[in-house]
Order: sequence, then structure tokens, then C-alpha cells
Amino acid sequence: MKKIVPFVWLLVCSLATTYGQPAASIPVKVVVVTMFEIGADTGDRPGEFQYWVERLPLPQTIPFPQGYRPLRYNPEKQVLGICTGMGTARSAASIMALGMDPRFDLSHAYWLVAGIAGIDPNDGSAGSAVWAEWLVDGDLAHEIDPREMPTEWKTGYLPLRRTKPYEQPVQDNDFTVAIHLNPGLAKWAYGLTKELTLADSETLRTMRTVYRDYPEAQKPPRVMMGDHLAAMTFWHGKYLNEWANDWVSYWTGGKGNFVTSAMEDTGTGQSLQWLSAAGKADINRYMVLRTASNYTMQPSGVTAAQNLTNGGKEVGERYTGYIPALEAAYRAGNTVIDKLLANWSQYKDKLPGN
Repeated sequence: MKKIVPFVWLLVCSLATTYGQPAASIPVKVVVVTMFEIGADTGDRPGEFQYWVERLPLPQTIPFPQGYRPLRYNPEKQVLGICTGMGTARSAASIMALGMDPRFDLSHAYWLVAGIAGIDPNDGSAGSAVWAEWLVDGDLAHEIDPREMPTEWKTGYLPLRRTKPYEQPVQDNDFTVAIHLNPGLAKWAYGLTKELTLADSETLRTMRTVYRDYPEAQKPPRVMMGDHLAAMTFWHGKYLNEWANDWVSYWTGGKGNFVTSAMEDTGTGQSLQWLSAAGKADINRYMVLRTASNYTMQPSGVTAAQNLTNGGKEVGERYTGYIPALEAAYRAGNTVIDKLLANWSQYKDKLPGN
């Protein structure tokens, strides 16, 4: 009988939505936001979604045809899992679709991005977990080929509506190039997890040794704070790594420090901004945790092209730090979720760290 009830409940919600009647809201305390899965939700080589489905767990499957992939849900914990699809466009579309779905009550929900990323070896090491305070979009820009740029320019990448790189003053942020997350919440999440011992291995130690000129890259995995650059193009190399640091610094007025690079989080943030304006969500409850599966630039003695391709060994789920990064995302992220749920009477209405 217990197995039948969730199915009937979801069927009623679906029929009510189909026939234009107000559906009973499914309560959500936390939304776990992941970006990709390789195969099935369980039982095979994991993507970002699988550990959450198996371990939290998220036993119920909820149809989500307006998004990238079906949702998963734990009715006892009231935690919802979404896999948005890779890239800013898919993440923005999926989160907006979820936020406008009448089946869910997201009015008090916390949103936790838990995904892998590249890490700047000047700041950290593979396998580390990084909580962000600033998100910066790396796609909204003018660009000319560096071979055609003036010799005095540092890059051919220009802010929109500007005539040279990093031109001051910084324009109004009407393109949502930079998103400042709730700093109190981000620091609270970091404080909860900063003493966690993250998994290390001989493979990761070997990976670190080649970054001999980068002291931070040689340290064991750890929980950190650092800011995030989201760009649809998978970039790599020391010159683009320098650009990423400059770009994040420019758009945050020198307050942000680029540490991790992935694709989706400004898209998720943009949707949450608009959903907040519509009273459907609260962007002040948005947290971004990125864990390092690889480095954003090559070590000394290797070209960017050699390091990026490496015979296909350092691409996607074949990253040396891939599994440790997935483990770190679940461990650090779940620590925060457990704390929120254990103290829900307090955190439902009052945000931690604020």
C-alpha cells in the first residue's frame, strides 16, 4: 500500500494540472541542482546526479517533460533533485520551468548547486570543494581575434558596450554578468564544511606533483571559498586563466577571486532572480558548490593543447579528479542539507548566516 500512495498522489497532481485545476503543492525544503548524468539515475557510472539519487536518497521519480530529465524526490525529507542539462541555456530553462511548475511549493526552498568544475591551480587542488560568493558570466561580451587586436591590448575580449578591455567605469549590470550570492549564507555553508576531510588518493597526489610551480595546487583536497566563472565554451590554458581572473575581478569591482570554472550557474541564477521577482522562489537561498575535477590551465613544461587533449584522457568523465570531485560534492553538500533539515523550524523563515 505504501508503494501505491506516491503514484496515486503524483497522478492526482498531474491530472489536476492537465485539467486546469489548482494542483496540491508538493512541499520542497531543498532543491539539489545538478547539471549532467551519463546514463541511468542509478547503478552505472555516475554523473553529478547519481550519488544524490542513490545516497540521499531520492527514491521517487516525477515526470518533468518541460525540462531536461525527470525529477527525483524524497517525500520524507522534502528534498527535490533536478538535472538541468549542461550549459547556461539549459540550466536557465530547466530552473525556470521548475519554478513555474504549479505542482511544487518552492516558497521556502533552498537551492544547492552541486557540480564539478575546473580549478585555478593558483588557488586550489583537484578534489577540493569550493563555495562561491560571486558568479560571473563569461559569455556576454564583444570579441575579436587576438591576432587582430591592438598591440597594447591584453585580450581581444571586451565588455559589452565598451571599446577596450576592462574599460572603466564598469557598466550597469543589466545583462546579469555578475551575481552576488547571499554572502552570509555562503560563509555559513563554508563554516559548516571547512573541517571536512575530503578523499585523497595516490592518483590525485600524482596529478598534483606535475603542478610543482603552484603551491596551492599541491595541497590535499580541502573545502574552500572562491568565486565562479560560468561560460558555455570549455576554455583551457594559462592565457585564458589569466583572462578569467581579470574578468571576474573586473565585474566584481575587485571583490571576487576566480577559483572555479564551469558552464551553468549564472543561467540558474538568472532564472532564480526572475522567479524571486514573481514570488516563486528566493534567490537569497541560492548556494553554489563546485568541486574540482581538473585544472583550468596546464602545468609547467606542457602546452595547453597537450594538457587539454592528453590523448582523450582528460575530457569529461575521464578527468583524473572526476570521481573524487563527485564524492566531495555529495559530502560537503549533504552536510549542509542535513543541517538545514535538522533545524527546519529555524531555517524555514530565517536564513542561516544572516
